[in-house]
Amino acid sequence: MQRTTRRATAPMLAAAPRNFPEAQPPRPMLSSGMAVNSSGTRARASGASRNGARGKSLDDAHMAATAAFTARSLKTASPRPFGASIVHTRTGSVLLRALNAVRQEFDPSAHAEVRAIRLATKKLKKISLAGYTLYTTCEPCPMCMSAALWSGLDRVVFGATIADANRHCNQIVIPATEVAARADMPCVVDGPVLRDVCYALFTHPNMLRAFLTWSTRKKK
Repeated sequence: MQRTTRRATAPMLAAAPRNFPEAQPPRPMLSSGMAVNSSGTRARASGASRNGARGKSLDDAHMAATAAFTARSLKTASPRPFGASIVHTRTGSVLLRALNAVRQEFDPSAHAEVRAIRLATKKLKKISLAGYTLYTTCEPCPMCMSAALWSGLDRVVFGATIADANRHCNQIVIPATEVAARADMPCVVDGPVLRDVCYALFTHPNMLRAFLTWSTRKKK
């Protein structure tokens, strides 16, 4: 699948399970131009953009590892398709990973990206995550993208899209690039990356059964 980049303005590297049963190839996605911030200037974090084939390879590796980490939940009683990693932009070292824990913590805001950001700032004992990149198996919702912007992350790199997730559960369908474009804080938004691998998390048989128990499941 050809990857497109949506510009809004980068361990445990296990091989990601690329072909879950019943996985469906996602629809192609159009790319958008670099977004502008509220001051009208083009926003791209310094040194944070991908650099050719090497940057693509690193993004693929980190996304594959994030998907593999998330896929482990599919073998548990609480499968989840949403996982996130926070990685040092320059060195590529993984700071931490987190899963969505809305049901486990009885917290509607406990999305994987928000949890990763909370855990990272506590671990670093500072509120800024400048110098770090967030990898997430699904495009951040407006809440998660806002948290990424407020935390000062260099980049957000996503796998499946909001439209992919919306086939299975309720979403606020506003692209992450649109949220970033309206912010004063610069942040690069890249994706989809390994979209088919990440969307396969949603279509795994155990996940499809679990969706039936979610109060936010997509009702047809």
